[in-house]
Amino acid sequence: MKHLLYALLMLTSVASALELPATDGKTHDPAAAGDKKAVVLFFVSPFCSTTRPFMPEINQIAADYSDRVVVYLVHSDPEITTEVALEHAILSEVKATVLLDKEQALAKQLKAKITPEAVVLSPKAETLYQGRINDLYLGPTKRQRAATTKDLRDALDAILSGKPVPTLQHEAQGCKISSMK
Repeated sequence: MKHLLYALLMLTSVASALELPATDGKTHDPAAAGDKKAVVLFFVSPFCSTTRPFMPEINQIAADYSDRVVVYLVHSDPEITTEVALEHAILSEVKATVLLDKEQALAKQLKAKITPEAVVLSPKAETLYQGRINDLYLGPTKRQRAATTKDLRDALDAILSGKPVPTLQHEAQGCKISSMK
């Protein structure tokens, strides 16, 4: 009985692997860290005015950490086509792989609700951090002149040095991920 239960658990975990299409024409498992220490998922939308001011920091985080973590941009709006996501990536000079989560399977699994929102997964696909990138926005329409914190960078630095992520994780501020119709 124990072996049957173990086999069923293993089958369930393999079956729950999620493959998403990307603008590079390939499919990717957004939870697969490979030989890296974590996966960083940025839920974004080209239709969200709050996303735009974060794109330079998102790109800089990708540049600064991509040798140690896997970085993806994720579009979970069902209306976003590959062409729109690709155009957004070109205009924003995105270097990370851009995933399309049109069915919102990843967003639902991780309970991502806002763009831009960052989620950091361990190599075992455990959520280590979820929330804002920094405090550029203190509320949905309350923007500061400049960010005074670096929440996501602090979390990544802790993860990469084997320390626990700070327990206070602030919610992301921005646009709600649109629901499926």
